[in-house]
Amino acid sequence: QAKATSIKEALVKWEEKSGEKAADAKAVKLFGQIPPIEKMDASLSTLVNCENLSLSTNCIEKIANLNGLKNLKILSLGRNNIKNLNGLEAVGDTLEELWISYNLIEKLKGIHVMKKLRVLYMSNNLVREWGEPFVKLADIPSLVDLVFVGNPLEEKYSAEGTWIDEATKRVPSLKKLDGKEKISGYQTFLFFLALLGKIID
Repeated sequence: QAKATSIKEALVKWEEKSGEKAADAKAVKLFGQIPPIEKMDASLSTLVNCENLSLSTNCIEKIANLNGLKNLKILSLGRNNIKNLNGLEAVGDTLEELWISYNLIEKLKGIHVMKKLRVLYMSNNLVREWGEPFVKLADIPSLVDLVFVGNPLEEKYSAEGTWIDEATKRVPSLKKLDGKEKISGYQTFLFFLALLGKIID
């Protein structure tokens, strides 16, 4: 089996192709390497100006070495073998979008450190229950766009026809769920309650 591509090697290839220096670049695309990247190694720390990093379609198992990426806003890790969200705390103050569909994530532990997260695309993972994992999303007031389709949790409640109401009830900040602009009965109810409160005041 061919040896995995290291981040360092992938960056050299990317610099040759793009004509940019990785340390200066705002967007760095390392997706779909052949052979694939398996580790997010320390070479990532050179990407000090990077705002948009794509590592999708590789064989990465762990999120790591994001400490130097002080300007990172968009991180794309779709189609890897990632099992949890540990390692994101390094970009918790800046990250606005996390694209992490088609991985092996069961729990959302650690997601609440994402203080500015607006967009979370994590379809086709392994989240099975509301419990702590899903409720953690309510701790991110900035979260407005969530794609969760293809998780066992979503499949179960969609089959019962209650997914949108159940999900938005737990994460009231959402404006978009699974690609659809939404206004649920529950939100309308909250809106009228707020209105009523104003009238009574």
